[in-house]
Amino acid sequence: MLAEVRTIGSIHGTRVLSLDASGRIMDWISWQDATCLYVRGAVSWTLGDPCLTIHGGTSRHTGEQSILLLHPIVATTGHARGGAIDPAPALTNAALFARDRSLCMYCGNHYSRGELTRDHVVPISKGGRDIWQNVVTACLHCNVRKGSRTPQQAHMPLLAVPYRPSWVEHLILSNRNILADQMEFLVNHLPKKRRPNA
Repeated sequence: MLAEVRTIGSIHGTRVLSLDASGRIMDWISWQDATCLYVRGAVSWTLGDPCLTIHGGTSRHTGEQSILLLHPIVATTGHARGGAIDPAPALTNAALFARDRSLCMYCGNHYSRGELTRDHVVPISKGGRDIWQNVVTACLHCNVRKGSRTPQQAHMPLLAVPYRPSWVEHLILSNRNILADQMEFLVNHLPKKRRPNA
């Protein structure tokens, strides 16, 4: 029998933040994957108030329906490799536009996703690479105007220095439905130089 989901909040877009047993941040997982972790006994500990209530099948022996409370942050029983470093977020246009908050880094205007492009600060034709530290969000007009020149050559100064987001920043940028407990946890794990002022 399929589980019936009843939510404390909205289930649409709700994701659970997964950690390893030592508290290392892993990734977002679906509520279905989180439910599987609980059922398999693979949850080591949790944080935050329950955010989803899962109603399962009815027991033949007791006649009672199973209920599972999912927490917004779950730590699994496994551990990440000891020497592992934070993974580099994949450089996609969606991730780039999220990093730059859909602003053109040349004119400063806000655009819809369909009006934005990936611009290589040092053009590929001049030896530039397709890496986080060499790409910015640009509107189509500014990208065409800059052409295969550097910002200095085109007299188009950058409004911000491109950087590779940390894994935590990437997780924040990639989820539009972060719950309060999750956001507090993630903000406390941002690189110190990028934390918002309290």
